[in-house]
This record gives sequence, structure tokens and C-alpha cells, in this order.
Amino acid sequence: MSNYWLSIDDFESKNRKNPNGNAVVKKEITSEEKREKTEISRRNFLKISGYSLFTATVISSCEAPINKAIPFLISSESLTPGIPTFYASTFYDGDDYCSILVKNIDGRPIKIEGNELSGITKGGTNARIQASVLSLYDDYRLKYPLKNNEKTTWNTIDTEIIASLNEMTKKKEKIVIISSSVISPSSKSVFNDFINRFPTTEVVFYDAISVSGIIEANKITFNKECVPSYKFDKTDLIVSFGADFLGTWISPIEFTQQYSSRRKVSANNYNILKHVQFESTLTLTGSNADYRIPINPSDEGIILLNIYNNIAKKAGKQEIPVPESKINIESLSEEIWNNKGRTLIISGSNDVNIQIVINNINGLIGSYGNTIDNNISNNLKQGIDYKMEQIVERLEKNEIKGIIFYNVNPVYDYPNADKIVKSLSKLKLSVSFSETLDETAKLVNYVCPNNHFLESWNDAEPVTNYFSVCQPVINKIFDTRQAQESLLKWIEIPSNKEIKKEEIEAENTFYLYIKNYWKLNIFPNHKQFESFSAFWDNILQKGVFEKETTFITNKNENILHDSYLKNAALNILKNKPTGIEYTLYENIGIGNGKHANNPWLQELPDPISKVCWDNYIAIPYLFAKKYDLKLGDNVLINDLFELPVLIQAGQADNTVSLALGYGRTSAGIVANNVGKNVYPIINIKNTKMYNGDKIKITPTGTNYIFALTQTHHSMEGRNHVRHANLSEYKTNRYAGNGKHLKDSKEKKSLYKPREFKGHHWGLAIDLGLCTGCSACVVACQAENNVSVVGRDEVRNRRIMHWIRIDRYYSEQPENPEVFYQPVMCQQCDNAPCENVCPVEATQNSNEGLNEMVYNRCIGTRYCINNCPYRVRRFNWFEYANNKKFDYNMDSELGKMVLNPEVVVRSRGVVEKCSFCIQRIQEGKLKAKTENRELLDGEIIPACAQSCPAKAMVFGDLSDENSFVSKAFKEERNYYLLEELNTTPTVGYLTKIKNDVNGITNNIV
Repeated sequence: MSNYWLSIDDFESKNRKNPNGNAVVKKEITSEEKREKTEISRRNFLKISGYSLFTATVISSCEAPINKAIPFLISSESLTPGIPTFYASTFYDGDDYCSILVKNIDGRPIKIEGNELSGITKGGTNARIQASVLSLYDDYRLKYPLKNNEKTTWNTIDTEIIASLNEMTKKKEKIVIISSSVISPSSKSVFNDFINRFPTTEVVFYDAISVSGIIEANKITFNKECVPSYKFDKTDLIVSFGADFLGTWISPIEFTQQYSSRRKVSANNYNILKHVQFESTLTLTGSNADYRIPINPSDEGIILLNIYNNIAKKAGKQEIPVPESKINIESLSEEIWNNKGRTLIISGSNDVNIQIVINNINGLIGSYGNTIDNNISNNLKQGIDYKMEQIVERLEKNEIKGIIFYNVNPVYDYPNADKIVKSLSKLKLSVSFSETLDETAKLVNYVCPNNHFLESWNDAEPVTNYFSVCQPVINKIFDTRQAQESLLKWIEIPSNKEIKKEEIEAENTFYLYIKNYWKLNIFPNHKQFESFSAFWDNILQKGVFEKETTFITNKNENILHDSYLKNAALNILKNKPTGIEYTLYENIGIGNGKHANNPWLQELPDPISKVCWDNYIAIPYLFAKKYDLKLGDNVLINDLFELPVLIQAGQADNTVSLALGYGRTSAGIVANNVGKNVYPIINIKNTKMYNGDKIKITPTGTNYIFALTQTHHSMEGRNHVRHANLSEYKTNRYAGNGKHLKDSKEKKSLYKPREFKGHHWGLAIDLGLCTGCSACVVACQAENNVSVVGRDEVRNRRIMHWIRIDRYYSEQPENPEVFYQPVMCQQCDNAPCENVCPVEATQNSNEGLNEMVYNRCIGTRYCINNCPYRVRRFNWFEYANNKKFDYNMDSELGKMVLNPEVVVRSRGVVEKCSFCIQRIQEGKLKAKTENRELLDGEIIPACAQSCPAKAMVFGDLSDENSFVSKAFKEERNYYLLEELNTTPTVGYLTKIKNDVNGITNNIV
């Protein structure tokens, strides 16, 4: 049995022994603390509890807030009040991509789901995509165009910008469009038309968090400037160096889906992929690896060169003279060689030299054409760092006279932002298409606010020959205009001759432009429809069009010029770090900072640290001991900014890590001054380097209180998560789950056995597939109108999420194993919460659901005290313009995101997961209306639907053939706290980890 622990404090408390070494030393309680603990007498307790009951009753009986309903002036013919409509669309923000379905009720987008027809994302989403619907209703969005930060009109904007563009073109002065990566073929065509009209224009793609090193390495080694397509589902062995491909690296939704499809274990399938992760920061991907090796960033290149030499020796190729690495990688190299053509080696480094070595190793082991395809490129990241560097240099030299920013904010996220700030005031023309008055938009002449993506037409080609469309699902809320519309307006006469003037005046110009682009360039490649009209209607309905693409197998793709590998090795060996090394990474929720003003993402606990509302400097356990640093101690970093310390298990020795995306100063009331901006410490060496050394850390003597979740829980010696190795599972299907087997033999109870004549709903969660990505947390929040409470209330343990992802460690803090467990209301058949409620507000339905009657609850919280799973939430918050507590629910605009199918709870009631009962009822009514049986899998709760790993299965336990019933019958299935005999209807499948003993023999 593993010794699981929740935090460093928890680990130390379990290992704090007395001099005899056999008992835990308890903290000594002072006389003052003892008096404080015993001061409340029985009489005072009864007084307080009586007053609390009276107060809760009074509060719950107060007059409910008035909700205003505004009728439609002109209603759409397709709109039926209260009946949802789904539109296929596309999410792409320059970083994440997903084909989506948008749920509209009464003309309001309220929920985003994944599109299962997509061959890329296959119905999965992530937290940022789930939260993006809330950004539509952000009060900080610009509501009209600006000139010098003052309100103006579109007519003025267009007249002056066109005149300025014409003047600069006439004088042959340079104009630059700085854009995030663009995956829209139609948008790229608009850029080309813009260049044709204004020939001195140049377009440069800039990614705040780039993979320029991969693109440039591929150009050097293959003469192909692209990010290749990775095939995680075709691998037997993944060796990753710091690539957080399940969290934030390139295309995590796509990669998670592929990865999880090869991690499904059953009695009929033991062939699950092996995953080894080298990294300095404990990432989401590293926490899911079969074996994880903490290393310093400077060690990565030498380890890779040693792996190359071992493989080259076996392949009969010339070795490269390099020093021996600190890590013994002989057995790992042997495993890589034995899995030729079925292995994938990747690195998250942005160093071109390291990526060249990666390419050469993959070339030697036959990865190209098997687990990597350079002929099918991933288009999500196209920025090349040195090109942006050249633009900044030319700005400083005053060689550029006009600049247009599209979906970028370099004044915030460019390492040398001061150079851009100084140059902007010298330009003749500066324009931003930002949706908000961000750090860059504040400094330009004209702000032409872009539509939200849910108000826009667009298209996308995220991967070669995989297309999707983006269509507006709501009319524009403000006086904004899509960026492509503005560019076409400034061109004045579209180059597209087939768009007639009267059509432009009648409809959206860019919509017609996209439609015509597809007619000329994409429609000819299909075989199903005879007319373009039928083809286009089908695309709008499905949201995707994917050409038949043959996976081209290139037997050992040619690596160009061995001299490049030798030069790369020399450059790697030149780097001799001194002092403490650091790594900069992207947070699962906040990402690169673009969505920092979204409160759902700010309050999403980091899957690893469980901190929300802040970034921090993560330091290793032994490092903290050495320098006497404690949780929350503030330190000054490089004399630039202060951050609090978080002692992170698994952080490599003598390294620290910091999250990007925080420290916004012009993002909105939610994000402003939350955390610190660490982009300035990025080093630029041809490419942006997200690691380095010589970081200076100076303690300030002050301390900061984190908004931490989960760490206050105690398992009291119980193993809530269970796991076993694959070799154990092969010989014993109950491996890691023996306690479940013993406890299930005989159970005695005061409750009568329950019988379910109709449905009996249940949920199975496969811990072997759950990656901890937390998409389900935000999906539940969006679906069920769950409140945001803010940093201070999270500190008071009042976070309201109906589902949480518990993270457990085992083994030693220097390199622990990590386990994730989603926990929601367990919907117990013998629910201990029900028999303590004095007003019967919590009841068990005839379908096995533990229901909450909100208008009956008086807030005694007896149910919370009696719930062993701690999944019930007491609502403390009043929604009456009190911004201290809630965010979107205190805004008339923000309230538009609320789901009308779920009641908004009032202050003083207890709430919790309902298995999305509104979806259950909807599914049952639909089947009844259509006079048929309810189909298995037809009803999916929000958490299960959002999961990119498909780790959750929901269904009817009364149906013996349902997927959930089959999961419950598996030997791996167990229930939380089974010894209490609450008989939950949420089952967990034991996590099975691959054996890596052969790979990791003597690895350190």
C-alpha cells in the first residue's frame, strides 16, 4: 500500500518522528491556544448554534432579487423560447484550437461543447475553451472604436486610416502587420490582398509562447519550415523532454485524445504505451508519465546527445564526442532501439540545437512516416522568433512607419517590450484590433475593436487538409467590427471579382469572401456534393471538412547535412550554466495571459500546485530546506519583481520555475495586478528561451497567503486513489484493489436495500485515463451556474466548484508519483446527508439521485458536516451588485451566460453536483416524445462531455449492458470510503501504470 500525501506539510507531518523513531510527534499546544480551544462552553455553543439557525432562516426567507426579462423586438423564426439550438463553430485564439458546438438558448450562447465529428479534437475540450463563452460577456470588452483613446466613429477611423495607408504606400514607407499565428486560409488570403493593395506591407507572425525552435530545426534538417504532425496513438514508447503535450504544448486536446486511446487497459488489452518524461518543472504531462526523471534544463542537451550516440552505435553511424551524462541512459536507449518505428522522441525546448538532435534521433529510429509526419504539418504555431526580433530592431531605427497589431499584445508579453513602447510614439500610423484596451492598445493611434469569435465568421486549417468553419452564434453585442472586415474595408475594392457590390452591402463582406474562397479552393476537392450550395450548407451543419489524407510513410526520412548535427552539439556543449537555473511555463488555466480577465480561469486551481489567483516561484523541497524558505515567503527576483515561494514536490534540484501569463496591468478588473509578469526574464538567443540561469533570489522577510485548495483535507490513512503496475494486473485483476474485494463480501447496514424499478444513474471514472486537465471543472461551472468567489474567499475555503480534482503524491517529495481523482457528489444510495436535514431539503430520488430542494433549504449545514466526501457547498454570496464576492453574476452583461435550465442559488443554501439533472430530464423527455427507449450514452453530464481523455462514462446502472454497468463490474472498480457503506453510484477504476523497470535500470 502506497503512502499517499497531499502537500509538503502533509508529508512532513507523516514523517515527523520522535527520538525513538516510532511515533509521530504532535505539535505542542500552548496554554493560550488551549484556552482558545476550550473557551466555548456548552451553553455558549447552544447560543451560537441557535443564533446561526435563526440567522440562516431569516436570510433564506428574504425577498429574492428581481430578475428582469426583456422580450424580443423581432424574434428569429428558428428560435423557440427555452429550447436550445446548437451551432457548429471553431475556437482558435492564436494558441488553442478546437472544433466546437455552441449551445444557444433564447439567442444567447451559454455553453461550449466539443465537436465529435472533428478528426483532430474528436469532441474534447480544455478549460480555456470551456471558459471562452464567458469572455463574450466581459464588461471590459471595447464597445466602440477609439482614436487616441477617445471614442470615435467607424467612418472617421476608415477615412483617416485609408488616407494614411495611401500616403505611406505612395512614399514607399514600410507597413507591418504583426499577427498571432493565423490558421485561417481565408484570412491569409485577405492579408495577401492587403499586400497587393499596399505593396510595402509585410506580415509577421508572433507567438507569445513559440515553438520557433522546432520550425527552424525542421528547415535546417529537412528544408521544411513547419511543425510536424505527431501521432501519439501510433506509439509504443514516448520519451519527452519537458514537452507538456497533455497540458499546453502545441495541440494538447488532440494529443490527449491520442494518448488516452493508447492508455486504455482491460482484461483483453495489456498493450498500453510506455511514457518516460525528463523535465525540471513538474508538469501535467510529467505527472502522468510511467517514469519521470527530474533534470536541470542545462542537462537536456547532453542527455539527448548521449542517447543519439547509443542509437548511432547500434545503427552503424558515427558518434559525436560528448561528455557522459549524469543520467545512465543505456537501458532507455536499448528500449528506444527495440521499438524502432513505434517510438516518439519530443522536446518542449525552443532551442534550435536541441531540436536538431531530436530530429536526428527520430530519423535513426524510423519515427518519420510512423509516429511523425512532416508532410502533414500542424499549423497552430507559425511564429519565427528572429523575424519579430528584426521588426523590433527596424522599429528602433525608425525604418517602419505604420504598424497594425492583430490578436497580439507585445507590450505585455514581448521580453524587450520597452523597445516597442518607445517606438510606437514615433510611428505615423499604429492600429490595434484588440477586443479590449490591453497594454498595447492603450498606446496606439487607433483601436478598431475586433468581434468576439462567437460573433464572427472565419475558417481554419489547423492541420494540413483538416478544415473547420467558425460562424457567428449571436449578433454583435457592441459596436465592434471583425478585423478581416476592417482590412477589406481599407482595401476599398475587394480583389475577389465574384463578390458583387450589392452583395457586400447586403451581407457581411468577409462571410462572402470565405464562401467564395471555399468555392474556388476547397469545394473542388470533395466528391460527395454536386452543388456548392449543398456542400456549404453541409459544412455549416457539421462544422468540419476533412480531405482524404494518406499517411505518407517515409522510410527513414533524409536528414540534410550531418555537419548541422555537429554544430548543434558544439553549441549545446558551449552552454555551461552557473547558479540557479529557471524554467518558465504556461499555466493550464491562464495560458499566455490573453484570457487573464476570465474569473473562471483565475479561480481554477492549478492541477499540480492547487493554487489559484496567483503565480509564484516554485522551488524544490531540498532547496527550501537549504535556504530556510517556507510556503508563501516573498522573494525578490532579479531585482525586478516579488513573488511568493511555493515548495513544489518534483521540482529538479537547484532549479526554480515560474508561470507566464500573470501580472497584467490593463486586462480588466479581474486580472489587473494579479500575480507578476515574468515575460521580461525570457532570454532571446535567435529564439526565445524559456529557461536560463543566473537567477537572483532575495528573501524580503515578508509572507503571502496563497489561495490554496485541497491541502486542508486529511485522508486519515485511507487510500482514496488506488493503483497497480501492469505486471501485477496481468496476474491479478484485483491488483491494487484488494481492500475493495475484502470489504464487498459482506456488508451490514441499518438502511433497507434500495430497489430501482426504473433508471438508476451512475458514473464511472477511469483513473488511468484522467490526466487532471480540469476541463471538467470549468465545464461544470458553465453548465450549472457555479459562482466565482475570489481569492479571499478561497483562502477561507469557500470555493464553490461542484467538482474538484484531488491531486495526491506518493513516495518522496524529490520525485513523487502523482495521481488525480475527480470528486463530485457521490450520489449515495445510503446518503448520510439526508437523515440529518431538519427540513428534508436533501432527498434521494427514485432514480438514485441525491436531490437538493433549494427553496426548502435553510442553511443549517448539517448535511455538509455529515458528508464524508466534502462535496457539498454552502452559498455565502448575495448577487446584488456586491463585487466583493462574485464577478459575472454581479454584472447585467455577465448574467447573460447563465443557464436558464439551472436555478441560480440564493444565499444561505447548500448546493452540489446533480449529475446535470437538467440533461437527464431533457434526454428522457426527448425519448418519450419520439416514443422510443432511452439509448445508452445519450445523456452525458457536462464533466464527461468536456473530457478530452474520455475518462468518464455515465449511464443507467439498471441496464446490465450499459457502458457504466460494465465498468462497475470490472475488477478495477471501487468506491470512495467503502467501509462507510454509503453505497455511492460513482465508481473509480484503479489506475494501472506501465512497467518501466527495464527502461529505468540504473538510470540515475
